[in-house]
Amino acid sequence: MADKDLRINEQIRVREVRLIDEKGEQRGIIPTLEAIRIAREVGLDLVEVAPQSVPPVCKLLNYGKYKFEQEKKIKDAKKHTKATELKEIRMQPKIAEHDLDFKSNHIREFLEQGNKVKVTIRFRGRELAHTEIGEEILKKILGKLEGFYIMEKLPLMEGRFMSMVLQPKASIIKRQAASEAQATDPASV
Repeated sequence: MADKDLRINEQIRVREVRLIDEKGEQRGIIPTLEAIRIAREVGLDLVEVAPQSVPPVCKLLNYGKYKFEQEKKIKDAKKHTKATELKEIRMQPKIAEHDLDFKSNHIREFLEQGNKVKVTIRFRGRELAHTEIGEEILKKILGKLEGFYIMEKLPLMEGRFMSMVLQPKASIIKRQAASEAQATDPASV
């Protein structure tokens, strides 16, 4: 339930509630005004935690501390997720073999870092009549990257561009996560 949906103290507008005290023990069904009085006596707030039940379940807790802990959990969850970026490598159909090797190494590095890679070939002028050359170049790249990728989007012509999207294999992502964890672990130094 979102924090803005929680009702506290006087915002609770039902006649009686099922009360859970600060120790987590059930106190039974009591009138709402009585529950608010009990909450004030112990210096806590009455918070409605299950409004859909009959009667609603309310708990005695420090609402400010509760909100802080919820926000902290959300921040921690965001810290541990890594947003994958979509990197793009562009080339032309008349690319030299050395340049193709160089670009393939960059693609491999991006995949090892856990990023997705969009490989794009740009056709200009008369090159558009020979899109099969672009397909051959993409096949060469896939041959050089064997075992590093999962094909997310097959090669497709979009206007003057032919592109495909590769994502790293799960084993590479796990290896990357393990190396990051080892780098941040102070015991490994």
